[in-house]
Amino acid sequence: MWAFFAFILSSIISCQKKPASSENAGIAISFDDHFINDWYALRPLFQKYNTKVTFFLTCPDKFTPQEIIKIKQLQKDGHEIGFHGTIHGNATEMLKSQGPQKYIETELEPGLRHLEQIGIKPTSYAHPGGNHTDQADSILLANGFKILRDVAQAERKIFGIPVYHFAPRVMSWIYYQFDNEKIVDALMIDEGTNISEKEIKEAIKKAKDTNTTLMLFGHQPLYEKPKNGQYGFSVAFLETILKEAKAQNLKFYTMSELPSSK
Repeated sequence: MWAFFAFILSSIISCQKKPASSENAGIAISFDDHFINDWYALRPLFQKYNTKVTFFLTCPDKFTPQEIIKIKQLQKDGHEIGFHGTIHGNATEMLKSQGPQKYIETELEPGLRHLEQIGIKPTSYAHPGGNHTDQADSILLANGFKILRDVAQAERKIFGIPVYHFAPRVMSWIYYQFDNEKIVDALMIDEGTNISEKEIKEAIKKAKDTNTTLMLFGHQPLYEKPKNGQYGFSVAFLETILKEAKAQNLKFYTMSELPSSK
């Protein structure tokens, strides 16, 4: 426990020094799962702020013809299409019970074939549920992915009771340092994560001040509080993020652009 807090403290201290330039400072936003119609409806918002994002798609064998048209249009708009698994499986459990080859044959190859059939070759991957191991990472990197995205949360709960809440500005691991790192964490912004507008604006300011890129992600766009098992982010909160990023003159990065950016 003490080692954990020592790590947090060292992370805070290490990020205090302000760089000479903020020309690379940015924000990388991504969205997971299969909410294609909902994401497509956000096009006017993305265009308003001249935003590009990454969509991590899962279950590509279930795409409808209309969804494929929308995916292709989003790609044409400048957004990245990443991969989120064929069956949205738990890599840790799959590798333990089935082994590497079966994991590849079940979770990777079928979905990648479906995407290839519609002209998409993903170079970024988001771990379903944030479940992965060093072995899974090695397999994914060996299969051509440039960057692997994990899940970070500002607040953790046990039996529904908050155990801790970190302000995003102190979570050094959600800021890309332009060090060619290929395994990264993005902060979840879904409803229930209890991240305030003040905190997210401070996080964006930190990216500006430290010449880094803040990595965020969510699921379904929501226009009211989630219900009936919904999980997703407030569209109003997303617009707050986009507006503040634009005001701070941050660049918008897709996930695959990060490891190749200097």
